[in-house]
Formats: sequence, structure tokens, C-alpha cells
Amino acid sequence: MGQLRKSISDMRITPSRKKGSDWMADLKIRNEKVAAEEKRLNELFFDLADDKKKVVSGLVTQAARLKILLDEMWIDISEKGDYELFSQSENQIPYERERPVAKQYNARDQSYQRIIKQLTDYLPEEKRDAAASAALDGSDLL
Repeated sequence: MGQLRKSISDMRITPSRKKGSDWMADLKIRNEKVAAEEKRLNELFFDLADDKKKVVSGLVTQAARLKILLDEMWIDISEKGDYELFSQSENQIPYERERPVAKQYNARDQSYQRIIKQLTDYLPEEKRDAAASAALDGSDLL
């Protein structure tokens, strides 16, 4: 368990909490992950007409960014849970509330799903059928 926790912690990138050159190094890693995800998605859309590629390009970039953010948030939620004890002051009894990262995760996940749906709609019919069956059997086409 200790080794798993260490490897999960190594994957998380939280630049907003880091200072100096560490933050820049983490940002570089995040950008590399986004670029790799963009490349993966672009390979699915390589045979589109040029006019459609221009439209799809922005969706692919945003989908890649959201995917990396969702992966990072999922690690945090997996380690710390969806809920936390919270109190407005020392005098109040703490109560459980949904962690802000869990709320953000849900909102970003909805955005990601909408973008993936839009991207899937641009796929040719034969690829769209493959995407639909991949969604049903749990494989990861998109």
C-alpha cells in the first residue's frame, strides 16, 4: 500500500500549491501530458476534411486539458475522499461536506463528456459506430 500511495502521489501535479522552479517543472510535465493526449486524440481525427479539422482542433485541445486535470483530481479524490469534516469556526461542531475538488471534478467531467460527444459527432459513420460500441464494452476509444 505504501508503494502504491507513493506512486499515486508522484503522478499528482498541483502547481497552485508549489513555489519557484518546482511549479515550473510541474507545469512542464502537465503540458507534456496534455500534448501526448492531444496527439492521441488527433490520431483519431486524422482523416477528417481540413475544414472540420479546424473546428475539431480546439475541441481536441480542450478535451486534452480537461482529461489531464480530471486525472489529477481523481488521484486527489481517491486519496482523500469526496467528503471532509468542515467547521466555520472552532466553536462549531464539524460536519461532513463535499470537498471542493469533488464538486470541480463533477463539473469538469460534465464538460469533458460534452466535448467528447461533440468530437464523436465529427467522426465518420464507421468510426462513430466503433466509438459507440467502445463506450458500451468499457474500452477507451476516446
